[in-house]
Amino acid sequence: MRLIADGVIEREGVPGLAKRLGYSERHLNRVMTDELGAGPLAIARAHRAHTASLLIETTSMTFTEVAFAAGFGSVRQFNDTVREVFASSPTELRSKKSGARTAPTSPGSVSLRLPTRQPFAGDRAIAYLAAHAVPGIESSDGEIYRRTLDLPGGHGVIELRAADDHIDATVRLIDWTDLATAVHRIRRLLDLDADPEAVDAALMQDRSMGALVRAVPGRRAPGSTDAYETAIRAVVGQQVSLAGARTVTGRIVTSIGEPLEVDTGIDDELTHVFPTPSRLATAADDLFSMPTARRDTVRRLAAAVADGVVELGVGIDPAEARSQLLALKGIGPWTADYVVMRGLGHPDLFLGTDLVVVHALDAFGLTPTDAARWAPWRTYATHHLWASAAPRLDTPTITRKATS
Repeated sequence: MRLIADGVIEREGVPGLAKRLGYSERHLNRVMTDELGAGPLAIARAHRAHTASLLIETTSMTFTEVAFAAGFGSVRQFNDTVREVFASSPTELRSKKSGARTAPTSPGSVSLRLPTRQPFAGDRAIAYLAAHAVPGIESSDGEIYRRTLDLPGGHGVIELRAADDHIDATVRLIDWTDLATAVHRIRRLLDLDADPEAVDAALMQDRSMGALVRAVPGRRAPGSTDAYETAIRAVVGQQVSLAGARTVTGRIVTSIGEPLEVDTGIDDELTHVFPTPSRLATAADDLFSMPTARRDTVRRLAAAVADGVVELGVGIDPAEARSQLLALKGIGPWTADYVVMRGLGHPDLFLGTDLVVVHALDAFGLTPTDAARWAPWRTYATHHLWASAAPRLDTPTITRKATS
């Protein structure tokens, strides 16, 4: 499902999806139909329809622009699918939302309203991303978070602002067919598809964790737009401060990252996309301001990803990815678990050896073994503990004004 949402069928067809999963097309169709009641093509079609609905209802894009941005091959196909899925024409869908705000578009950009369930501590998620922002590919003023993307059709830039029940997103692209993929990656990055009521209810059964949840209900577990990037950043950040890791990674980005090829709007701090695995694997020694062992681990990891020895794609099995990472010299359990937690969006990983987590546990009189009672939401417990021990990384620097 994640691969379909990321646009694999649009780019590679059902044969490409089946190959990635190690299935024959026939077996893939049979398994998905048995489990979900629909085959991969039907599910991809539904994804396109919902992307189109989002654009119809929240933007002023023309229907022709919507059709191709959502991944349809023709306007006729777009019209037929929208009518079939929503029992309404595109015009009727837009008229139903005529009283709602529609975001203006400009050449190469679109503004979207991405819904999520409440409660939603979106400002805390933005603050977390801002605290970890790497110069060149990310920036933030404390209220708005921006970053570059390397998408299948070209580069992109996203601008995100949190509201009470949604994210206001501006997306700038070279290729409109990347829009659905960009939206999917934003949702993963900010954990917009979480079930906050279920998470909070489970964690609040514990006295210590309950106090943290009541203080910040609806906390999300920020993920990643690219698990490979997350893995490299995790290795660079081993045994150094957050500020130091950001600085070193920023130097790597600006030295060998591909220069950004899309208009950033007003943000001249965004200059590159993250270096590809092949470029990083062959980078010169003097590029790395870090110990030799860690430098070699970075290049070893990049080469393994480039060669397919380590797979960190959207649909990879977390246990398999963890095993592949641990097989590389220089990568231990903390790094592998961090990548699976953030890069692959696993909801139930606890970083019990993380220094900040250890200090937070000590403050509550807890030990790592106590985390077992927070399953199956230990990733969220980890984020609550991180925030309690390092509140400066969890507090927005700009307070949003209430809007009507």
